[in-house]
Amino acid sequence: MKSIASFDDVESQLRAFMARTPPPDPPPPPQSDTEFNRLAAALFSLQAASVPVYREFCARRKISSIQDWREIPALPASAFKEYEVTSLPPDQRAHVFHSSGTTGQRPGRHFHNAQSLALYEDSLLRWFLPHFLNSKFPVRHSQLVFLTPSAALAPRSSLARMMETIARQSAKPCFAGRLDSRGSWTLDLGQTAAALSQAQSARQPVALLGTAFSFVHLLDHCQASRTAFRLPEGSRAMETGGYKGRSRVVAKLELRQMITRWLGIPESHILAEYGMSELSSQAYDRVVPGPAGAYHFPPWARAQVVSPETGREVGEGKTGMVRVFDLANLRSVLAVQTEDMAARRADGFELIGRAAEAEPRGCSLMLEELTTP
Repeated sequence: MKSIASFDDVESQLRAFMARTPPPDPPPPPQSDTEFNRLAAALFSLQAASVPVYREFCARRKISSIQDWREIPALPASAFKEYEVTSLPPDQRAHVFHSSGTTGQRPGRHFHNAQSLALYEDSLLRWFLPHFLNSKFPVRHSQLVFLTPSAALAPRSSLARMMETIARQSAKPCFAGRLDSRGSWTLDLGQTAAALSQAQSARQPVALLGTAFSFVHLLDHCQASRTAFRLPEGSRAMETGGYKGRSRVVAKLELRQMITRWLGIPESHILAEYGMSELSSQAYDRVVPGPAGAYHFPPWARAQVVSPETGREVGEGKTGMVRVFDLANLRSVLAVQTEDMAARRADGFELIGRAAEAEPRGCSLMLEELTTP
């Protein structure tokens, strides 16, 4: 096995690892854990040496090497708001993703060069396609409708970039998202309804992708206008993200029931995605069509549910904070402590919502140390 001495080496071997990934069937095969551990240890060593804020973060914990990926210090997601969490010098930062949030919040920033951005796109497609646009969906002869702005309208949104990357799989994608005068995302309800009506008349399956709040706007419009679509067999939906004050909040089960009632998409064909701008890989709760379950990341990423007080992994069924180790985070940090609450479900997790506080107490204190002289 070739030794790892640079980010280029990690990327080369990570891409080979991705290429060997079987169709989604969690948990990942045992041999992938050995390969993941080897790549994680090498990438941690490179990032701890070349990402200034992470180097100090690890130094204060007296961690310079690890034997197991679970030992890698996880940087709080809030650090992406306060610091430049990157190994890239300013002149190599070709692109930046900003985290979403309510108006007035300082966004997190995830910097990319062309190489790491290409890896981001490869990572998302390799896990998304078999879950959603699989062999049961004739993508070239179907309609992809995105309830988000295009990447041209929202260039700093990782979700918009994700949708744009997916859109390349279709001959005629439809982006129905818009930006209002404040830069907030809105939905062109007329264009969305027209695209769905056309697909329904042509008996053309539809893949509908968007944020939870955009689905609520669409479904509320359907209810108010008493317009119920019966999208052709094979149609499917993917919802992602929270509400962030942009619509009324709807429980996940209720949202899926509304999608079935007003769009005619069965529950087995509704996928939920978990991702964030600070990561380069995403987790899904099912393969469409199929039964819903826990969220799972691809074999090149791992998730833990940890106690916000101790930082230790909780037991089966217990709740804690989601911690992610993502090898595709090539030029930032692979270990990210999120602010999301979840229940542990074997090697996956059931998402509950945001934590009451901005960060888990222990991680918040660790971050404060970095600002202390």
